[in-house]
Amino acid sequence: MSKREGSAKAVDLTLVATLLEETGDDWDRRSHRASVLAEATVDTGIGSAWVAREPDHPDALVFHAWSQLARGLRDGQLEDAGQLVSQCHQAAELRPEDPLPWVVLIGVSRIERYSQNDVNAVWREATGRDRWHREAYLQMLAYLSPEEGGSSAAVLDFVDVVRTRIPANAPCAAVELTAAVRQYQGLLAQGGVRAMTAGQLWEGGQIAGALEQAAALWPKPGFFQHAAAPADLNVLAYALCAAGRAADAHPVFQALQGMVTSWPWDVDGPALQRFEQHLAKSERGRQGGIGGS
Repeated sequence: MSKREGSAKAVDLTLVATLLEETGDDWDRRSHRASVLAEATVDTGIGSAWVAREPDHPDALVFHAWSQLARGLRDGQLEDAGQLVSQCHQAAELRPEDPLPWVVLIGVSRIERYSQNDVNAVWREATGRDRWHREAYLQMLAYLSPEEGGSSAAVLDFVDVVRTRIPANAPCAAVELTAAVRQYQGLLAQGGVRAMTAGQLWEGGQIAGALEQAAALWPKPGFFQHAAAPADLNVLAYALCAAGRAADAHPVFQALQGMVTSWPWDVDGPALQRFEQHLAKSERGRQGGIGGS
């Protein structure tokens, strides 16, 4: 490493440390910043450099753990699961009130496929510290999904248990709609008759009700206050377009003001391109007074 590269890494490390420290005990914002920063710097070695410099700092430990998790989810395996688990427990001991180490452990469980009982215990630790922790719900949803070794029935059971308990504007409010979008995309991926009939998923029952409520509430100014609200609004815009309700998606696109997330748009092409195509369709639908796709 050159002197210039080392200097740049030191500056980046200081910036990451400052951004995490600034969140204090705002667990929602802390989790959002940690996940975004870890994924953005996953191949830079910043996490390793930080934990080497401050091995007993809870932020350094949890950030390095999240960086390792992000790499593991991308590559399909962890370099050292035992070390990662140890770092999470150490971070939890140093800052017992922080749910983030436990959230990372749910993510580790996705790759290592720990038993349901073990994951449930970790889930209770995370949500016991922050009941509506968005990332905890999403990590658990992914662990239960058929794509990662779970099942559609397990996902439905999880959603059924939590849907009536979650406040409409909670950080984890999009978990039901997220599960529906993943189910819809799974049907499309199967091709054939399942893909042809995938749109029926939005037409009745609890999913239709969840979509209707979200469309009525989420785009309202100030309704959502959590850090990852734009990501959830992207899910809603996608779901409305998938349901053939492009015109109804227009207020959601307006609320987003051009903020695009890779998922769910990137499943069938470049995310920005797909987003802009559906945005244009929503504007045409609105002008025509229809919700057509």
